[in-house]
Amino acid sequence: MPSVTSDVVELILEDHRTMEELFRTMRNKEADRAGALKEFADLLIAHAEAEEEKVYPALRRYKNVDNEDVEHGVHEHDEGNRALLALLEVDDTASDVWEEKLEELVEAITHHTDEEERTLLNDARENMTDERRAEIGVLFVQARAEHLKTGPGRIENVRRVVKSA
Repeated sequence: MPSVTSDVVELILEDHRTMEELFRTMRNKEADRAGALKEFADLLIAHAEAEEEKVYPALRRYKNVDNEDVEHGVHEHDEGNRALLALLEVDDTASDVWEEKLEELVEAITHHTDEEERTLLNDARENMTDERRAEIGVLFVQARAEHLKTGPGRIENVRRVVKSA
């Protein structure tokens, strides 16, 4: 269901909750794990690219925002992308290797989303006006949609993203 908010903080949180839901599906041996992984991969790459293009640069402009937190967020995106690639490279969704790589991905992404919610998103709440968060939210949604059009979770693209990090 599309969001009714344009607040960038709420939009990012919605993506995080969608990722958690997709993790639950991927952990379910009776579910369409490959389909959930495709949806997850597209969302993760599009989400991270849109954050790095539109949200993080806006946060860097505020003196009360720790730029090391922003840089750490970018680093954690890279870690998540590497974990995603490792899972995408496993063909058999019923294998022990797939389960292992899935848990590594869950750990990397959960760690990042938890930290981001406690640091950068709270920084955005404290330092940006509601209007500015809405402006950045519109830019974030547009950038994410543009990335989603390209099928960003395709293994070739994830390899390119990891290599360029």
